[in-house]
Amino acid sequence: MILGIETSCDDTAVAIVADGRRVLAEHIASQDELNRLYGGVVPELASRRHLEMLVPVTEKVLRETDLSWSDLSGVAVTYSPGLAGALLTGLSFAKSLTLATGLPLIGVNHLAGHIAANYIDTDLEPPFLALVVSGGNSQIVRVKDYLDFDIRADTRDDAAGEVLDKIARELGLGFPGGAAIDAYALKGDPTALDFPRARLDTGEFSFSGLKTAALQWLRRNDLGTGELRERRLADFCASYMQAVVDPLIDNLRAELGASGYGTLGVSGGVSASRFLRRELQILAETTEIELHIPAMRYCTDNAAMIAAQGYFQLKLGSGVYPGDLDAVANLTL
Repeated sequence: MILGIETSCDDTAVAIVADGRRVLAEHIASQDELNRLYGGVVPELASRRHLEMLVPVTEKVLRETDLSWSDLSGVAVTYSPGLAGALLTGLSFAKSLTLATGLPLIGVNHLAGHIAANYIDTDLEPPFLALVVSGGNSQIVRVKDYLDFDIRADTRDDAAGEVLDKIARELGLGFPGGAAIDAYALKGDPTALDFPRARLDTGEFSFSGLKTAALQWLRRNDLGTGELRERRLADFCASYMQAVVDPLIDNLRAELGASGYGTLGVSGGVSASRFLRRELQILAETTEIELHIPAMRYCTDNAAMIAAQGYFQLKLGSGVYPGDLDAVANLTL
C-alpha cells in the first residue's frame, strides 16, 4: 500500500492506494474559494495553504483506513512539473514522513500520475496510447510500459486547458472556467462560428492562435443580454470547444493508425469535459478501439493517481530516491 501526496498546483491531496489500483482512502483540500477570490491560483498563497493542510489531510486519510505507518510500503509524492513552491511544500513534507518512518521516498512525475489514473479501478495494462490534456499540457503518449513513455505529440504553446480558462475569464464565467465553458458548449451549436484550427505537420498542438481569434471576436461582437446572451454564449462556447477538441481528435486518430494500438487512455483536467468525452466516444466507435477515461474525480489533480504510479515504480525498482530529491517546476515525462 502506497501513501500518495499531490501538491503540484492548488489542491492539497493525500490518498492510500493498494496494488496500484484500489483506492482505500483519499481526501482533497480544495482552494477553489481562494482562487475565485483572486481570479485564479496565486502561487504563494497556494503554497501557504498546502503547508496548513498537509498534516490534517494526511491524518484524516490514515484514520479512515485505520492503518499504521508499518502497514505502508512507501510514500509517493509529485516532484514535477508544477508550481515550484507548491511542489517543494509537498516534497518536503513527504521527506519528513520517510525520515520519521523509514519508508522509501518515491518521486512521481505529475504527468505520469495522470496516465496512471487510468489504472484505478480497472485492469488496464500497457501498452496503450494516452492523451494527457490539462491546464498545462496537451500530449499524446505511447505508454509502452508502466515506466516507459514515448511522447508523440506535445504542446507548442498554450495547452488546451489554458486557453479554455483564459476565455472563461474574458467571459466572466468565474474559476475554474473550463467547466463553465463545457456546460454552455453542450447547449450550443458547434458550427455557429468558424474558429481556426492549427494543424501542424509536426503533430504538435498549438492553441494560441485559436485563443487570439476568440478574444478578437469577443471584442468585436456584443453577446447581448438576457436570453439572447445565453443563446449566443452557448453557440460561442460550443464553437470554441469544437475548435479545441478537433485537433486532439485528429492527432489521436492519426497516432492510433500509426501505432497500431487498440486502447486509448485519456486523463488530465480537460478529460472531465463532457463535450470532449462525447467526441472521444465517437472516435472509439469509428476506430473500434477500447476507450478508458477515469472517473471524474481522478481526471483532475488527485493523490490516488500519484500513489498508483508510485506503486508501479516501487514494484519495478525505479524512481525511489534518497532524501536529496529536488522539486523541478518544468520537467516533462
